[in-house]
Amino acid sequence: MIDVILKKGKEKAIHHRHPWVFSGAIEKVKGKPANGDIVRLVNAGGEFLAYGFYNDQSRVALRLLEWDENVPVDEAWFRTKVGEAVAGRNDILSNGDTNTCRLIFSESDYLPGLIVDKYADHLAVQVLTSGIQNMMPVIIDELRKLLNPKSIFDKSDASSRQHEGLDTDNVVLFGDNPPDSVAVKENGVIYNINIAEGQKSGFYCDQRDNRRIVAAHTKGKKVLDCFSYTGGFTLNALAGGAASVTSVDSSALAIETLKENISLNKLDATRHSAIQSDVNKQLRVFKEAGETFDIIILDPPKYAPSRSALERASRAYKDLNRIAMLLLNKGGLLATFSCSGAMDMETFKQVLAWAALDAGKQVQFIGQFCQPEDHPVRSSFPEGEYLKGLFCRVF
Repeated sequence: MIDVILKKGKEKAIHHRHPWVFSGAIEKVKGKPANGDIVRLVNAGGEFLAYGFYNDQSRVALRLLEWDENVPVDEAWFRTKVGEAVAGRNDILSNGDTNTCRLIFSESDYLPGLIVDKYADHLAVQVLTSGIQNMMPVIIDELRKLLNPKSIFDKSDASSRQHEGLDTDNVVLFGDNPPDSVAVKENGVIYNINIAEGQKSGFYCDQRDNRRIVAAHTKGKKVLDCFSYTGGFTLNALAGGAASVTSVDSSALAIETLKENISLNKLDATRHSAIQSDVNKQLRVFKEAGETFDIIILDPPKYAPSRSALERASRAYKDLNRIAMLLLNKGGLLATFSCSGAMDMETFKQVLAWAALDAGKQVQFIGQFCQPEDHPVRSSFPEGEYLKGLFCRVF
């Protein structure tokens, strides 16, 4: 196995079990490992530090896997990690109210670059590192043994694959093509999702707990669900007894699927209206029309993909939330989210404070939202915490 020598003084993060080693921290590579090979990381004195995936095309040149030199990172090691991750989701799926969740969450489950989502009897995977790409035959075999899925579909169309020198592709890895419509259940609500054509891996199961929390406040309320996609918050609000729900999304396919989901759950479609539009534009249309709401949900896409984009993203979040606050009735509730890993909670609170000031509103933070247990945050990898939100009462 090839040794990669770390620069002197760069050991601290490694000893703290952070799984990333950037290219600038590497002193020397003894040999020519292929991208995706497992290598030994050693310090300047040649002492073992960890095993990891190597890739010289990525800014993260090493993704560390194992810190015990006596534990071989072999096929059995990967099967064990897959099994541990799957077993950790048993409680979520045990009561039958939910049959969709994230089974494997990359570095947080000690498998850097691997995402696996379960949608009823189908699995969607994203393979984001060359090392995981090399191990996919073993991983697919283990997933088949543990779960016996009808299909495993590769949704690896993320731009991050390009940083690893990998092409993007959507292919069937096992079984037949998943059907155009797969019915999944979350908190007792049924969703028809399109695995192959849907955003990300097909569905956003990271909002499962937050949908339930918000829905508990919707009875008899006039609700606006922005960036509604296929209706996660909308369906829960209608099921929770909302007087009316307006859903806004730019995707025609998402809006159509949302309407199908309302029918699928036998919810009252007369209490729902859907608008295909850019959310920022539509909020201004509502403002000009004097429209107001009791509850507004803002679940926008990632505005800050990196730290360098944070300042621009903060302005976008502030403007979005400012307009929403102006549309709320006095004492109304705002459930607002950021899925940008670069946006920490304290910064997000500050952005909301700025938005309130500009809107001439007073805001109480009555709750905080986070990602659910199938999206764990590893103590040595805080970067895994990406979803955060604030529940606000606005006066």
